[in-house]
Amino acid sequence: MSEPLVRCPSCSDMVPYRTDNPYRPFCCKGCKAFDLGAWASEQFRVEVKPTTEDLLDNDGL
Repeated sequence: MSEPLVRCPSCSDMVPYRTDNPYRPFCCKGCKAFDLGAWASEQFRVEVKPTTEDLLDNDGL
């Protein structure tokens, strides 16, 4: 039985999805680091709408 192939989120190469790959779902250490750098520099972000509690919280002002 062959291993399932997945697309690396960074470089788009098709790679076997193996549990012994410490970088999965990425193909290598470089692609994993590139993705982390993109999150750290805010190229990727998850948008969240503030809740009423957030708007009423004055501790940080």
